[in-house]
Amino acid sequence: MMGLIFVVMYFFMIRPQQKKQKELVKFRQSLQKGDKVITAGGIYGRVAEVNDKDTFIFLEIDNNVKIRVDKSSIVKDITDIPQK
Repeated sequence: MMGLIFVVMYFFMIRPQQKKQKELVKFRQSLQKGDKVITAGGIYGRVAEVNDKDTFIFLEIDNNVKIRVDKSSIVKDITDIPQK
């Protein structure tokens, strides 16, 4: 009985979380210059520079204003969302 509960819990809780985590890693690895993104801290910016060797990227948050952020802080791509 306990085994059945564990299997059900695995398929409804653990497995979807693992799938979501894999998709997020794939998304972060596919970031390209020009992509519009949001960080975990709520900063909106455009990817200005990506270096595959490093774990960080540069975001342009305004004209001539770039910040360095860790790739793991990028949570969402807003490139396809129309601007108001």
